[in-house]
Amino acid sequence: MEYLGLIIAMGACMIALIGVVIALFIWNRSEARTDNRRVLDLITGINAEMKDFHGKLLVIEERYLKNREK
Repeated sequence: MEYLGLIIAMGACMIALIGVVIALFIWNRSEARTDNRRVLDLITGINAEMKDFHGKLLVIEERYLKNREK
């Protein structure tokens, strides 16, 4: 019984540390999801731009071939 206060303090510190670790783990996962969404949006935008650019190149090539035939 002499060290009861010390044991309670150590137990409280352990519980607090576990709580902090769990909170940081959850926060880290939410930040990772946000980053992942941003990367996916960026990739989707790049793909759309590539398709648009390819379409423009096809139009330019068609015009060039039509003018070349004349």
